[in-house]
Amino acid sequence: MRIYNTLTRNKEDFQPLEDGKVKMYACGITVSGEAHIGHGFQALIYDIIRKYLEKKGYAVTYARNYTDVDDKIIARSKETGIPADKYAEMTIEKIDKVMREMDIDDPTLWLKATENIDNIIDFISALIEKGHAYAASNGDVYFDVSSFKGYGCLSNRSVEDMLDGVRVENGEEKRSPADFALWKAAKEGEISWKSPWGEGRPGWHIECSAMNRKAFGEQIDIHGGGRDLIFPHHENEIAQTESLTGKRFAKYWTHNGLIKVNGQKMSKSLGNSLLLEDLLKKYTNEAIKFALLQTNYRNDINVTDNLFPDAEKHLTDFYRTISAVESKYGRGKGGNAEIDERFDKCMDDDFNTALALSDLFGIFKKVAAKLAAGDSSCADDVAQIKKTYSLLGLFKKDAAEYLAEVESKAPKGDIPAEVEELAAKRWQAKKDKNWAEADSLRAQIDALGYIVKDGKDGYDIIKK
Repeated sequence: MRIYNTLTRNKEDFQPLEDGKVKMYACGITVSGEAHIGHGFQALIYDIIRKYLEKKGYAVTYARNYTDVDDKIIARSKETGIPADKYAEMTIEKIDKVMREMDIDDPTLWLKATENIDNIIDFISALIEKGHAYAASNGDVYFDVSSFKGYGCLSNRSVEDMLDGVRVENGEEKRSPADFALWKAAKEGEISWKSPWGEGRPGWHIECSAMNRKAFGEQIDIHGGGRDLIFPHHENEIAQTESLTGKRFAKYWTHNGLIKVNGQKMSKSLGNSLLLEDLLKKYTNEAIKFALLQTNYRNDINVTDNLFPDAEKHLTDFYRTISAVESKYGRGKGGNAEIDERFDKCMDDDFNTALALSDLFGIFKKVAAKLAAGDSSCADDVAQIKKTYSLLGLFKKDAAEYLAEVESKAPKGDIPAEVEELAAKRWQAKKDKNWAEADSLRAQIDALGYIVKDGKDGYDIIKK
C-alpha cells in the first residue's frame, strides 16, 4: 500500500512505526458554526482511511479533535449572548447529530482543547524551558520560530516568504512577526484559565500538539486534515512538537482537497457554504458520499448543480438492479474475489476511491447481463458489492428502504406543463428507439431545472 506524503511530496510505501499498529490523528472542526460539506468530506475521508487500514489488518487508534475555544467561538459567544463554553457544547451536539445522519463513525478518541488545558500549559512550559518559546509582559506566550531550523519543511516555504504581508498587531509583543501565539492573555469578559503567565487561553496550534502527545506519546504514524491547514497550522504543529521531543512528529502527512461551489472557493463571506443539514434534506447520505468520493481525496471538489442529483441517479440505478436481483434470487453469499481484489488494488494506491467507484459501472453492467441471462450467480455478486463497498458507506441499506428514501426526498409540487410535455415526448422517443431525440429532450428538461428518472414501467420528474 502506498500513500502520498505531503512532507516528501511523494507516494511512499506504508510502514507504520510499530508493526501491525497505526496511530492516526486528524484535525477536526472549530465549533464556531454548523457543519458544512467540507467538514463532512474531511470526516468521511479519514473514517474511510481508518476502516481500510483495519481491513488490511492493522490495529488503528484514530483520534480527532474539536477546537472548542478560539477567537471565532468567542466572537459568536458575544453575538449570541451565550457563554463560550455553552455555545461550543451546543454546536458540538449539532455537529455530532448531523455526522451520525451522514453515517460517519466516531473516532477511537474524541479530544477537546478545553479538556486538555493542563496538558497544554505543561507543553508550553517545557518549550519555554528549552528556549523555544517566551512569555511577553502582557501574559501572551509566543513560539520563537527562529529557534526551529526546520520551519517551513511541510509547506516548502521560507520564513522570508511567510513574512510577506505579515504585520504585528497592536498589543502584540513578538520578537519577530513570524512568531506565533501559544497562549493568549484573556481580555475582559473572555473565557479563560489560570496559568503561570496569568489568566488566558490556548493558541490554536498548540492544542493539537499537546493532545497528540497526551494520546499517543512523542510520535504518530499519520497526521491528516484539509489542505488549508498545511500552513500555518500543521507547520506550527511540527515546529512545536519536534522542538520539544527532538523526534520526527508524524511519519506521514495527508491532506484532503477543498470544496468549491461552481468554481468558487466555499466560504461564509461569499454566502455559498453548503450545510450538511440542508443537503441531507434533499439527498440520501449515500448519494452525498458517492458524489464526494468520485474525486481523489487530495483534489478539490467542484460542487456544480448536477453533482448530487447525478450521484443520486447513479445510486438509484444501482439499487434498482440490486432490488431486481434479490427479488428473483434472494440474497447471495458473496465470494466474488475479483470485485474485492480490484477494490483493494484501487485503495492501495493512495486510497483511490474515485477509481473504485468508476469500477462500479462495469460491475453492475455485468450483474444486469447475468440477471437477464438467468444466471443466479449475480446474487453472489451483489452480496460481494454490498460487503466490499460498505467500507465507503455505500449499499448499506435494504434496496426497498433506499428507494423509498429517495422518493421521500424528491421535491413535491406541480411540474410545469412544458416539462411534462417534453418528458412524455422523450418517453415516446425511447420507445421508438430514437435515442438522439431522447437525449436532446433530456437536455431540454435539464436546462429547465428538472431531472427525469427512468424506471422499468415509466419515469419520474424531479426538480433539481
